[in-house]
Amino acid sequence: MKPPTGDMFAGIGSTVATMIFVWAMFQQFFPSQLRNQIEKHTQRFVTFVYPYIQITIHEFTGERLMRSEAYSAIENYLSSNASSQAKRLKADIGKNNQSLVLSMDDHEEVADEFNGVKLWWASRKKILESQSLSFRPITNERRYYKLTFRKRHRDLIIGQYLNHVLKEGREIKLKKRQRKLYTNYGSYWSHVVFQHPATFQTLAMEPEKKMEIIEDLITFSKAEEFYARIGRAWKRGYLLYGPPGTGKSTMIAAMANLLGYDLYDLELTAVKDNNELRRLLIETSSKSIIVIEDIDCSIDLTGQRKKKKEQKEEGQEKADQKQKQGTEEKESRSSQITLSGLLNFIDGIWSACGGEKLVVFTTNYVEKLDPALIRKGRMDKHIELSYCSFEGFKVLAKNYLNIESHYLFGTIGELLKETKITPADVAEHLMPKNASGDAEFHLNTLIQALELAKEEAKLKSEQEEKKETVVIS
Repeated sequence: MKPPTGDMFAGIGSTVATMIFVWAMFQQFFPSQLRNQIEKHTQRFVTFVYPYIQITIHEFTGERLMRSEAYSAIENYLSSNASSQAKRLKADIGKNNQSLVLSMDDHEEVADEFNGVKLWWASRKKILESQSLSFRPITNERRYYKLTFRKRHRDLIIGQYLNHVLKEGREIKLKKRQRKLYTNYGSYWSHVVFQHPATFQTLAMEPEKKMEIIEDLITFSKAEEFYARIGRAWKRGYLLYGPPGTGKSTMIAAMANLLGYDLYDLELTAVKDNNELRRLLIETSSKSIIVIEDIDCSIDLTGQRKKKKEQKEEGQEKADQKQKQGTEEKESRSSQITLSGLLNFIDGIWSACGGEKLVVFTTNYVEKLDPALIRKGRMDKHIELSYCSFEGFKVLAKNYLNIESHYLFGTIGELLKETKITPADVAEHLMPKNASGDAEFHLNTLIQALELAKEEAKLKSEQEEKKETVVIS
C-alpha cells in the first residue's frame, strides 16, 4: 500500500535536514586539514566514476580583468544555436542600431554536435560580494561558459573542435562588426562608420575586367595557407591609375564592400617621419585596406632619383610657383618620410603585422612614380581606369535611369569611340535633375556633351598641327 503523499514529503524533508545537519557538524568540528583531505579524495573518486570532462571559459581573465577573446568567440559561435535551442534568451541592440542580437541567458544550456560527437554548452554566472565597508555591498558578476563532453572524445574536442569554435566565432564577429573608415592625425588613427554604397555591380567598367578583379580579390582573401606555405606576408598591393574622374576612389570602396574590410585612408603629409609611419602600420588591423590616394602628390619622394639634373634646370620655374604652392610645400617640408621608409611600410618586415591586408595606391600620373615603388611584389596588380567605354555607359544608364536599352544607345556608342570622357562626366549628364526623370532627355543631353567634346578635341588637334608646322618652317 502506498504511503500518503504528505508522509512521503515529510520523509524526504527529514532526510535532507539530516544531511544538512551532518554537513554543518562536519564543517564546524572537523579540522580544516582533515576536511581538505576528505574533499580531495572525494573529488578524485567523483572524477574517476564521472564519465564527462568539463572545460570552463571565463569572461574576464588576467590581473586587469580583460575580456577574454576566447569567451567572445564562443559567444558569437553559440548565438545561432542559442536562438534555435535555448528557451531563455537575452536580447540587445546590435552595433548597427537596427536589429536585435540574441544570446543565451544565464544558467541556460544548448547542445552542439561535431563529427558525430554530441557535447553541451552551458552559460553560468557567479556573484561575488566585494569586501567593502558599505551599507549596500557591491556585487560583482562573473560570467563563464562550461563545455561538457564524454572523456573518450577528449582529443577530438580539445584539438579540432575548440579550434573550429574559435575560428568560426572570429569569422562571425568580423561579419557582424560595424566596419570603419580610419584617417590619421599625425601618428594616431581616428575613425567614422564606413557606409559607402559602392559595389562592383555599379562600377562603370567592362564586365570581363570587373570579373578579373573580383576573382583576384576573393582568391587573395582565401589564401592564408598559400601565403604561409610560400613564406610571404599575407598582403597584396594594388595600383589604380588613370585620369581624374575615372572611379579610383569608388573602386576602393567597392573592394572594401566586397571583402568586408575596414579602410585606412593614410595621409602621408600628416606623418612626421618614418617612425610615425611604422607606428601607424602596427596599429592597423587585419582584414583591412590601407589607401594612399594621389601618391605622386602626397610627399616629395617619388621619381626623384632620376630627375635631380632636371630639377636643377627647372629651379627657376619652380621659384616662380612658390607663392602659389606655399601651403603644399610647408606640408612637404614638415614630413621627413623617405622613399626607403615608404618601401619598408609596403613590404618590409613590419608589413607582416596583422595579416590579410591590401595596400592600394592611386595616381593620375603613373609615369611620375619611382619604379621601385610600383614594381611587382609591392604593387602586385596594376589596374588602369580609363575613359568611359560603351560597356561602362550601359552600367551608368542602368544605375541612373534604370534602362538597359534605348534607340539612342547606338549614337552614344559611336560617339564614345571618338571621344574621351570620364565616367564621372557621363554620370553627371545622366543624373536626374527634375521629378519627371525623362530618360530620353538625359540621353540627348549626353549626346550634346559628347558632340561638343568631339569638336573641342578636333579643334585642339588642328591647333597643335599648326604649331608643329610653324616650328618646322
